[in-house]
Amino acid sequence: MSKQTVTLIKGDGIGPEISAAVKEIFSAANVPIEWEDAEAGLYCIERYGNGLPQETLDSIARNKVALKAPTTTPIGGGHKSINVTIRKSLDLFANVRPSKSLPGIKTRFDNVDLIIVRENIEDTYGGIEHQQTPEVAQALRLITRSGSRNASRYAFEMARVEERKTVTCVHKANIQKMTDGLFLRSFQEVAETYPDLKSNDILIDNLCMQLVTRPEQFDVLVLPNLFGDIASDLCAGLVGGLGVAPGGNIGRDAAVFEAVHGSAPDIAGKGLANPMALLLSGVQMLRYLGLNYYADRIEQALRLTLVSGIKTRDLGGNANTREFTHAIISELGATSIAKADYNEVDTVGPSKIIIPPEPLTQANKPWTLVGIDIFIQSNGMPQLPQSIGKLKLSMISNRGTKIYPGILPDILLVDCFRCRWTSSEVLSNDDILDFLNNFPKEYTWVHIEKLHNEGETPMYSKAQGE
Repeated sequence: MSKQTVTLIKGDGIGPEISAAVKEIFSAANVPIEWEDAEAGLYCIERYGNGLPQETLDSIARNKVALKAPTTTPIGGGHKSINVTIRKSLDLFANVRPSKSLPGIKTRFDNVDLIIVRENIEDTYGGIEHQQTPEVAQALRLITRSGSRNASRYAFEMARVEERKTVTCVHKANIQKMTDGLFLRSFQEVAETYPDLKSNDILIDNLCMQLVTRPEQFDVLVLPNLFGDIASDLCAGLVGGLGVAPGGNIGRDAAVFEAVHGSAPDIAGKGLANPMALLLSGVQMLRYLGLNYYADRIEQALRLTLVSGIKTRDLGGNANTREFTHAIISELGATSIAKADYNEVDTVGPSKIIIPPEPLTQANKPWTLVGIDIFIQSNGMPQLPQSIGKLKLSMISNRGTKIYPGILPDILLVDCFRCRWTSSEVLSNDDILDFLNNFPKEYTWVHIEKLHNEGETPMYSKAQGE
């Protein structure tokens, strides 16, 4: 059997130790894989000037699949997240995080078996942030129809392959009516093409409450990026924590599987690290490659090890990394998995899930420019004319709360105001330039957003309180 070449990113902190453990287990199980080592992490900063050398991205693109140990992401500064950079650079649009109860790991729940599919590129993870004024920072939340449909379609296709029954969309469309509304509508469009599967939706806050009371009611969850990040860690907590949580980042042309926990520099080099999350991510990778015999055999050996009571300290045991690794290897001979029970097609091959590219949305009705939101800096309520050129002042808000027209509410006002100007006639870009040229010079404007109609439907948000 030919071997599959896989890029191995050892990471930093405990990454090299748990990577070595996984390599040793894979070797003992005779997994038909050849590793191509690649670099990423803090130690790459001085060597290459960034935490993710181009050579590493090239290796993943060439081999189409990678296994990645944790890398350190600075908080509040420093280099960009290596994980996010990899996902964006390779368009790995679906993050897949299984959460399944494991034997020998005591938690509040014994019957958790769900999968999170998280949109992996967009949302606030676009990293588009601005300091609008000294008082106000802004992050743009980007949700697209194509990105939402990609994640949703992958969730439904995976549900079929995994023989799941229900796919649930998680959102906050009651508040974020345009962004989460688009995510929900995109999910519903995709759901209509899978009549053999049940579909429903739930608000993210309700989901969190339901997960910690009756997690067994959920099967496959599909979420926008930020909600998916938070909920997947919550689900990991249901089954024992991030130390037992695998994850995969899936695209059309490549996939990167990773341990989702941190690099734990405080225990690096002490032989205390738990390799289970990276090992389970490796098992997830084997199933992606169609190497199901090897995946099942390693997972059963891990389960036998946990049943025997051998665990690392983070799980309540006293085994070190080496002892835990060798215990799993010793159980490989005790597994009941027989290679003869697997079809040849299941022993090597590409992912069974192929998601075709989504066509870009075309406006069904005339897309017309009808107004502008202009964000201005002011230390108090701005005094603006009622009209400028073809546009009339229709609303002013502060921190998302409407403060004009009407009685000014008794609230804290910061130094950034959103001022909405609209027109009863279709506008041109020249009309907007004319407006800006005649805007009161005593106010500094920070940025603008053009407002549109699609047919008779306004394609812009309303301020809270309207």
